[in-house]
Amino acid sequence: MTTSIQPAMLTKMANAIRALSMDAVQKANSGHPGMPMGMADIAVALWSGHYRHNPSNPQWINRDRFLLSNGHGSMLHYSLLHLTGYDLSMDEIKNFRQLHSKTAGHPEVHITPGVETTTGPLGQGITNGVGMALAEKLLAAEFNEPGLNIVDHHTYVFMGDGCLMEGISHEACSLAGTLRLNKLIAFWDDNGISIDGHVEGWFTDDTPKRFEAYGWNVVRTVDGHNPAAVSAAIVAAKASDKPTLICCKTVIGKGSPNMEGTHNVHGAALGDKEIAAVRANIDWAYPPFEVPADIYAAWDAKASGNKMEGEWNAQFAAYTEQFPHKAAELTRRMKGELPANFDEVIASTINSCVEKKENIATRKASQNAIQAFAPSLPEFLGGSADLTGSNLTNWKECIAVRGNQAGNHINYGVREFGMSAMMNGIALHGGYIPFGATFLTFSDYSRNAIRMAALMKIRTLFVFTHDSIGLGEDGPTHQSVEHISSMRLIPNLDNWRPCDTVESAAAWAFAVKRHDGPSTLIFSRQNLPYQERSAQQIADISRGAYVLQDVADAKAVLIATGSEIELAVKSAAELAQQGIPVRVVSMPSTDVFDRQDAAYKASVLGKGLPRIAIEAGVTDLWYKYVGLEGAVVGIDTFGESAPASVLFKYFGFTVENVIAKVKATLV
Repeated sequence: MTTSIQPAMLTKMANAIRALSMDAVQKANSGHPGMPMGMADIAVALWSGHYRHNPSNPQWINRDRFLLSNGHGSMLHYSLLHLTGYDLSMDEIKNFRQLHSKTAGHPEVHITPGVETTTGPLGQGITNGVGMALAEKLLAAEFNEPGLNIVDHHTYVFMGDGCLMEGISHEACSLAGTLRLNKLIAFWDDNGISIDGHVEGWFTDDTPKRFEAYGWNVVRTVDGHNPAAVSAAIVAAKASDKPTLICCKTVIGKGSPNMEGTHNVHGAALGDKEIAAVRANIDWAYPPFEVPADIYAAWDAKASGNKMEGEWNAQFAAYTEQFPHKAAELTRRMKGELPANFDEVIASTINSCVEKKENIATRKASQNAIQAFAPSLPEFLGGSADLTGSNLTNWKECIAVRGNQAGNHINYGVREFGMSAMMNGIALHGGYIPFGATFLTFSDYSRNAIRMAALMKIRTLFVFTHDSIGLGEDGPTHQSVEHISSMRLIPNLDNWRPCDTVESAAAWAFAVKRHDGPSTLIFSRQNLPYQERSAQQIADISRGAYVLQDVADAKAVLIATGSEIELAVKSAAELAQQGIPVRVVSMPSTDVFDRQDAAYKASVLGKGLPRIAIEAGVTDLWYKYVGLEGAVVGIDTFGESAPASVLFKYFGFTVENVIAKVKATLV
């Protein structure tokens, strides 16, 4: 697929992007016109000659993926979507950056048809692209048959100097080269400008050599304002057995006679006077938000898109006839649906936990749950950031992904941020449920990707082990204190901290079944005792909190999570001996519990009873459950280096301290 459009029309098509971009930014008095004006010719080369998509069906399975990693230049993407025929009207272009429009400041998936990911913080778009390219490669290896390459598409990424300066791009692009993701093609907008000015004062990397060292194919010094040259580079990239970086030399704000090539055009409206000068300079004799019919016709991709998808549908019909099971499986997985028997698998797994009554670390209980679920979930794609033996995200039948080997478990290396954003890309691509792990304290490295998963409402599973001062001798640098509470502040993120094998299996089940957002699964290093429960109590785990132990005449309520449940249970037993009966509440997910109705929450926490929360972390969050008149057994300092048992005693996680807190609330 290459364009036969005449050069003069290609120029007009690029100028349509320039005009729409500068006019939308001017109307909003907010935005970034420089990048869209500078990358317009590159966009013309890709979208008119190579990019396989169908504006009439943005969710076509075998479409190419396009990501704008330098997402501040969003008007480039919106212009492309509008001009090629997506459901993005001129009114939406005029409504750029306004409340509830489909044209937000940065592209947002599920908001704008044709947008594949939400790119905001620089570097995550290219990293999402690495994840998408990996998903395509693995699905192709699993589902394609000779002569029937039903999974066969490219991932294209536009990125700028900012993406390359962010450390996450080093993490992801290094791994992309190692995994030989040859369907990934990235375009570097080499314009030498960032917000502060000319980048030579702070960015002098030899970028082509850097990517060659990663194992990429590099096409150097392409004239980014020559669509024919860019198209030729794309042809060369498609022929490579490596991911490709196309280095496009451009002028930021191309077409602006007084501002192009300067940082002044990066992130502000041009102003009426300069916009008039641009129109004269590029010979655009049309008023704002008007595009001539012949330019619309040149851009229109609906007919070609319908044709491409129709041809693929015919191929998929032949595939379905020959390989009905695989066709049904691919369809199911791309829809994000779970196997019909998955609830039975969950029930069997939890019943097994009840029968075995194991006293094991919840990180091991997590691995047991993975092992139980994996045979029924071929879409499981696990991994760890160089801590597989500690995080326990592998299972007996898993196969390691390598550059020459498809599999279902990824060794991400020491790349926590890259791993997390790659998983987001995998989840967005479809076909897999990605999960990846590291120590909880290293969630700081992953934080922005976790936030983006929550913002995008995608099913990414973040596994964290070694969850507290229970880590022990590694000391405060590795002991999580504030991390769980801080992640509870992220909207739409479900955080689970289970206390034993049953809660661990249940947490995995609910995270997998959740379709509208990500989850964290937070596990202990140390062994934890099994807790007895009724069938109703097991069912109530799904509500985030439930009464684990109750008494008829409770004087107080102990609320705990994870490893501190054991302390709550022991304290309750001792308090009973002293004539102070208390209720014990397990709250593995505050986020899920907060969504329950008022009646259920009252039935769990009780009315008028003093409440004492116990968790080996910072205390502030817990006062919303215990009130100012309640108490919290927690830790508001960093940890220390010592054996876990010593640390728990040193920081007051003892039966004696819990009893003292309870008695103080009863005075």
